[in-house]
Amino acid sequence: MKMKFAENLKIWSLISLAIIAIGLIVALTSGVNLGIDFTGGTMIHINMNETYEVSQIQESIKDYNLDANIIHAGFDKTEIIIKTKLSLDNSERMEIFETIKKDFNLTSGDFLEAEQFGPNIGREIQGKALSSLLIAAVGMLLYITLRFEIIYGVTAIIALIHDVLILLAVYSIFKIPMNSSFIAAVLTIVGYSINDTIVVFDRVRENVKKMRKSSFTEIANTSLNQTITRSINTSFTTLLVIGSLYVLGVDAIKEFAFPLMAGIIVGTYSSIFIASPLWAYIKTKTHKTNFKKA
Repeated sequence: MKMKFAENLKIWSLISLAIIAIGLIVALTSGVNLGIDFTGGTMIHINMNETYEVSQIQESIKDYNLDANIIHAGFDKTEIIIKTKLSLDNSERMEIFETIKKDFNLTSGDFLEAEQFGPNIGREIQGKALSSLLIAAVGMLLYITLRFEIIYGVTAIIALIHDVLILLAVYSIFKIPMNSSFIAAVLTIVGYSINDTIVVFDRVRENVKKMRKSSFTEIANTSLNQTITRSINTSFTTLLVIGSLYVLGVDAIKEFAFPLMAGIIVGTYSSIFIASPLWAYIKTKTHKTNFKKA
């Protein structure tokens, strides 16, 4: 049985708008969990020699009121990374380490590194991230317009904006720290999503030529039914790999893997339920039938 995708564009759009709205409300009421890459702060990397619970580390340094984000690192999770938005000088960093050293019987050699980030670095990262996204969007719009036509390019870019907004909502709702891995996740998802969308648009273009007396809605539905198995299988196998990283990886990997999984699901969703149905909607508004267009 053929599924009808294009006729239900309003439903798919309302689902997306609801998620984006929830993310926006959460962001406005409780804020976004910006990491030190954006706000500036201090990072302390320590070798614990054993695996300890985050709660144990937090209990050790609670008197410093760091409001720190503590994650495990290293293959066997015997290292920890303490990130705080506070700007700590060298003496303050060493004081914190001495407390942990005393509580967990460490040596001076277990202090691996410490870095201090200024807010200027965060602004620079944000600026470069926005520039990268704009350049990528313009490049993809030009490529898709030259390969197909302008309507394909416009709908593809709208679908990408949709994906980024959904990802922002996921970060906001689940309070995932927004740091440099967020930028990597966004750029990865944009590339994945546009690839999936182009595969569907290739089939749409072929069917436009074959189904000259069919409506654009019928063409979109036929094309999506012909490619949906491929799209789902590709996304599923990719999710298996990233899911393994999420389950087996350290906390730093999990912070990257979770939004990446969400982004792949959203990218697949937008390719199927947003991009092609939106293309059919715009084409229907500008041309009554595919036959008259030809």
